[in-house]
Amino acid sequence: MEDNNQFRGCLIFKTFDIMPFHMKLAPLFAFIAVLFAACAPTKPLSFSDEIAQYRTEKIKATIAGDRHPLDPGDEQWLRFYPAQEKYRVTARFTPATNPKTFEMPTYSGAIREYQPYGTLTFPLDGQEYVLTLYRNMTLTQAIYRDHLFMPFKDATNGQDTYKGGRYLDVKTTDIKNGTMTLDFNKVYNPWCAYSDGYNCPIPPADNHLKIAIPAGEKTYAGERKSE
Repeated sequence: MEDNNQFRGCLIFKTFDIMPFHMKLAPLFAFIAVLFAACAPTKPLSFSDEIAQYRTEKIKATIAGDRHPLDPGDEQWLRFYPAQEKYRVTARFTPATNPKTFEMPTYSGAIREYQPYGTLTFPLDGQEYVLTLYRNMTLTQAIYRDHLFMPFKDATNGQDTYKGGRYLDVKTTDIKNGTMTLDFNKVYNPWCAYSDGYNCPIPPADNHLKIAIPAGEKTYAGERKSE
């Protein structure tokens, strides 16, 4: 009596043997295609897409968590100037000499200790302007080691933008060979623009610009929350 298992094995072998060669290699070709797709260089984002992505991440950070100022759905009231390459400039960095820690007041009345890190001199419309970068001395965690803070005011405050000032975060590692890309399209509102209950630093007088910088986040269009 013939061995059925052996017979089945023979049939399987013959079926595979007559399979077209290109079909045998199809799984291999598919694997190679996936591998090349994964290793292919990522196409750089366009300027407008980069700013849009940055703003999306900022919005998520403003909404997530119990201590954050906005609730899901409030993002509809966030407004921004259109991204403009004119307001992405190359700034000259000058490190602070013998910086001294000082107390920067906040709109809640609390005091926060900061230290000047250096200044950024940047061109705009044929003129040069200067803004100071600060290091928050109360942020001692390792994740904030490279964090720098630039609170400022300009002629848009109280008009198109929040009256209390405007903020920009950068890193020490953004400074290369004495220069840094200063992108005002990434300027954002203090959380005090949306709600009470936050210690928002008041921009020092040295960081008050007389010109308007219509870039970054505008005034919040929703109802400001109170505690």
